[in-house]
Amino acid sequence: MTQDELFMQEALIEAKKAYDKDEIPVGCVIVKNGEIIARSHNQKESNQNVLHHAEIIAINQACQNLNSWRLDDCDIYVTLEPCLMCIGAIASARFKRLIYGPRDAKYESLDTILKEYLKNFNHQVEVVPRVLENESDELLKSFFKNLRKKS
Repeated sequence: MTQDELFMQEALIEAKKAYDKDEIPVGCVIVKNGEIIARSHNQKESNQNVLHHAEIIAINQACQNLNSWRLDDCDIYVTLEPCLMCIGAIASARFKRLIYGPRDAKYESLDTILKEYLKNFNHQVEVVPRVLENESDELLKSFFKNLRKKS
């Protein structure tokens, strides 16, 4: 198992916490020098706050832990391709790498958007898609299947 897969497993643990809270099961961990410095999961419904995506909460924790908004020595692992709000925060925080699971059909143009957003930045984010995508995809499908049953 690769290091990326090991950290993505940690993000999946966070996603399962979201699942158990009836939140869309997305989890995130932030890694610096091979150690997790922040972790979170979606809490938008629980906290009734549109900003409480897993990535935003974890980025906030990482900034507090490092006492800096610059996270350029960090990698961020997310169990689902980030939304536009989160990708903006990831790029602005200057992450070294973004590693995510499955693509989100709503954001099929994310790669193009990220490249366009970053074209005037000195800093570029390396993107590694589809890490443990099947595990994350199964969790998401299960969540939405159960949600439809409840409706």
